[in-house]
Amino acid sequence: MGGFFGVVSTEDCLFDLFFGTDYHSHLGTRRGGLAVYGENGFDRSIHNIENSPFRTKFDKDIQEMKGNMGIGCISDYEPQPLIVRSHHGTYAITTVSKINNTEEIVQSIFSNGNSHFLEMSGGDINATELVAAIINQKENLIDGIRYALELIDGSLTLMLLTPKGIYAARDKYGRTPLVIGQKEGAYCLTFEDFAYRNLGYKDMKELGPGEIDIVTTEGVKTLVAPGKDMKICTFLWVYYGYPSSSYEGVSVEQMRYNCGACLAKRDNVKPDIVAGVPDSGTAHAVGYSNESGIPFSRPFIKYTPTWPRSFMPTIQSQRNLIAKMKLIAVHELIKDKSLLLIDDSIVRGTQLRETTEFLYESGAKEVHIRPACPPLVYGCKYLNFSRSSSEMDLITRRVIARLEGAEDVPDEVLQEYTDPNSEKYEQMIEEIRKELKFTSLRYNRLDDMLESVGIPVENLCTYCWNGKE
Repeated sequence: MGGFFGVVSTEDCLFDLFFGTDYHSHLGTRRGGLAVYGENGFDRSIHNIENSPFRTKFDKDIQEMKGNMGIGCISDYEPQPLIVRSHHGTYAITTVSKINNTEEIVQSIFSNGNSHFLEMSGGDINATELVAAIINQKENLIDGIRYALELIDGSLTLMLLTPKGIYAARDKYGRTPLVIGQKEGAYCLTFEDFAYRNLGYKDMKELGPGEIDIVTTEGVKTLVAPGKDMKICTFLWVYYGYPSSSYEGVSVEQMRYNCGACLAKRDNVKPDIVAGVPDSGTAHAVGYSNESGIPFSRPFIKYTPTWPRSFMPTIQSQRNLIAKMKLIAVHELIKDKSLLLIDDSIVRGTQLRETTEFLYESGAKEVHIRPACPPLVYGCKYLNFSRSSSEMDLITRRVIARLEGAEDVPDEVLQEYTDPNSEKYEQMIEEIRKELKFTSLRYNRLDDMLESVGIPVENLCTYCWNGKE
């Protein structure tokens, strides 16, 4: 994943840029970057933030960088923003993207005369550099950005900083958000709308799917009108989004309360307490507790002073270990108790199985698991939810392969496993329950989860749950 923040101001923008970008630290943990434009032209700084927070790495930079316009990002993968010199002039660019047709685009650009791309560690091409190369195929920036939005299979939302202002473009299907705020003498652009509120900005507008705007000190101008078709990622509410965020006018925290309430309405177990797996499961658990009347409790506390983020490091075995280290148990709330735990989702299942085993070792009588979303049956094609190279990393697909006797299962059969009223679905859930050693397992239903969001269903992406584009 990743997030970004931009500022256009009549005064120096570094304070707002620094803190607005830092507010996106929950969306990525590999790289942080800032680029500004001022009297001395462009200036940029990029740091590795895998082992220390964004603020500590950029504290010195913001004392030295100066400019009245800037863009910043937290990236879960590629270094950015990049400063590019082309026939459009010099500009800085940052993206939130997933590009599935990279090789096809690269070969096309090579055939048009582009000589090379810089490889990152691991041999991958920097996705933001590739987006810049696509834009540079056209005669002007607006046509170039529009071309990139159309050409890329996956998703692309971007900010592009020029001496004139910041161009902002939202993904053609609105899969990721882009919001503009304003205050006297300044405008900001952001992935997360909460990121500007403490900086004094007020809501101005949310870009629509495929919309391209330019933001200058004189105002905001729409260059390409938004399209009608939207497929915003539902996981923004379930998992990615910070509790104080809103997307399409829908609060993340409230949606999670709604999700928990839907789970409670369909449940028949009577545990002693309801708890959420910190952090994203907590609000879902509050909603369940409020609806069911079963007390909410916190048998786990996340140790945040030195382990504030959940994505680090990138090696899965180390991530599993650190995730376990970060959760501190409150034994008095576990021993001899029947517990119902809500997590945002089950992906591989490794961490939740270890959590459950620990609860039993700590004296829990029962551990009931209620994921806040349906089973993940398809790997996401549109966001970097996971950089897994195989759908067989999903526990659902491993279980389905066992039940079907083959990994290559036809889509019509997979569809049966996504139907909560089918026999195959029940078999899959029972196999997952036994493998992960839960007392009981019941997933949220897709229709309930979509109702919890509350915007038209046709505007929500549900691919990872039902394979529908």
